[in-house]
Amino acid sequence: MRAPIGHFDTAIPAPDALDELTAPVADAVRHWQGAVPADRIVYVDTDPQWADTAVFVEHYGRDLLEQSANCVVVAGKRAGATTLAACVVPSTTRVDVNGAVRRQLGARKASFASMETATGETGMEYGGITPVGLPTGWPVLVDAAVVELPYVLVGSGRRRGKLLVPGKALAELPGAVVLEGLGVA
Repeated sequence: MRAPIGHFDTAIPAPDALDELTAPVADAVRHWQGAVPADRIVYVDTDPQWADTAVFVEHYGRDLLEQSANCVVVAGKRAGATTLAACVVPSTTRVDVNGAVRRQLGARKASFASMETATGETGMEYGGITPVGLPTGWPVLVDAAVVELPYVLVGSGRRRGKLLVPGKALAELPGAVVLEGLGVA
């Protein structure tokens, strides 16, 4: 199969690549629901040494920068309670944690979750966290610009490999909330 974006040696429909995914991501693909069929999600094999966005696009093609999104875990705090959420923004932007995230979560304070919290709570590897397969009940805040992309490159749950997901499929994830301006320059 040829990847819908980018140039990768190995591109496989995600339902046929479950062994390459972490357990929560594989479960999410296995039980996929929504208007976009699961076989439109594509797993591409990539070298883990190139997992971070800047080096990834240098190695796999600069054109992917405009088609990539980062997924980060944030923690919103209010009255002693902490709400964990994921934020998906274009890789050319950063998450507006103190503005859009704090307001959306109704938090007094918001910050990036620690690496230990992000990996421990998601069951995914740091540098590979993806919005597919996050814990039940988590808000998944998705920048509107990401949803508009025909395909978006995101993590696969591991540092090895990426998922190519139709942007509109991210808006259908459990807990998804599409926000304008979640990613800022």
